Amino acid sequence: MNILWRSATGLILLGSSTFAFADFPDRPITLVVPFVAGGPSDKIARDVAEALRKPLGQTVVVENAGGAGGTIGSAKVARAAPDGYTLLVHHIGMATAPALYRKLSYKVPEDFETLGVVNEAPSVLIAKPGLAANNFAELRQWIASSGDKVNLANAGVGSASHLCGLMLQSALKADMTPVPYKGTAPAMTDLLGGQVDLMCEQATNAVPQIEGKKVKVFGVTSLQRLQLPVLKDTPTLSEAGLPGFNVQVWHGLYAPKGTPAAVLARLNAALKVALKDPDLIKKQEALGLTVTTDDRLEPAGHRKFLEAEKERWSQVIKAAGQYAD
Repeated sequence: MNILWRSATGLILLGSSTFAFADFPDRPITLVVPFVAGGPSDKIARDVAEALRKPLGQTVVVENAGGAGGTIGSAKVARAAPDGYTLLVHHIGMATAPALYRKLSYKVPEDFETLGVVNEAPSVLIAKPGLAANNFAELRQWIASSGDKVNLANAGVGSASHLCGLMLQSALKADMTPVPYKGTAPAMTDLLGGQVDLMCEQATNAVPQIEGKKVKVFGVTSLQRLQLPVLKDTPTLSEAGLPGFNVQVWHGLYAPKGTPAAVLARLNAALKVALKDPDLIKKQEALGLTVTTDDRLEPAGHRKFLEAEKERWSQVIKAAGQYAD
């Protein structure tokens, strides 16, 4: 009798637990972007939020929580209630923060549930218009002869351009002088004016300057060439002489650790539907981004990729000895 009663109770509890999440979400979801409004990650987050609204049947509100290279917003989500109503969209900085910030208030990936990689985009290596090199081989010789006199601009410590620059120096075994700015715009302005020599920049952001022949372009940072008209004949850096060179900005979706499995499954299913939305795909392609279609769209695949990226960048950052704190 006691066994039957326990069994029945177990069934009732199981049924109640399932029912508790059957209506998820029953109110708006907050999607935290750990950067200020108006930037690339903010634009991506707003497009994804709109695409998620349809499969979830709820409004997804974007909240900007910028500062400290994305760590303030990330920490906010790590501390949020694990109920699926507070999510995080973050770029490659999720993988690099543990090495860049030696006193990080959260752990990666331990304090988060991975929901899927959203997209990725390569950068291009560009230079001031008067630089005395016309292809990557000549650029490589110029860097070797110039040493630390080469000024390498970036949009701030921990930015995609900074990370790409670190990887470039590591691949070339060259020590350049990093010149950090408070964002991409001022860095590009000084590059155009010849105050700095080189810069890694997201491909689509650099297209207007490349089309106008205001900068020189030496290579694409992905393993495949880009199909953007102005860049279709530009070789990858891997082709040009740095085998395996691959630096791409990617974004992933996260929930706080401990979010119920049923909620995670619902969110992942919605993300998969959202990333097939023709309107979202069109918007992402216009930004030079490729929407994820491989196993990184699965939570386990995302987590494996995140851990690999964390390890890869940890080695580069520690070798460079450049930290954000």
